[in-house]
Amino acid sequence: MSRIAPVTVNVDELIAVNKYEVDEGNAHIELADEPDMEEFKKLVRVCPAALYKIADDGTASFDYAGCLECATCHITCEGTTVRKWEMLGPTMGVEDRFG
Repeated sequence: MSRIAPVTVNVDELIAVNKYEVDEGNAHIELADEPDMEEFKKLVRVCPAALYKIADDGTASFDYAGCLECATCHITCEGTTVRKWEMLGPTMGVEDRFG
């Protein structure tokens, strides 16, 4: 029986080749003023762009600028932690580029 060698993928390297046009005047994702930490931890786990972070001291942070527009956070925590999620306007957001 042949074995398939494991493949390691560095998502940060893959995302780094993307270009973003950030709409500084209109955040397309807004969070609740005091998000529940258990709900926030869900976002840390599911966001493929790692926009949601919890520091060693327990401080939560978020930055919409690198959003891949997948809507995973919207689907996961709409109505709890994610108070607003909108599609970006034309020419805004991520422009996927490969290699």
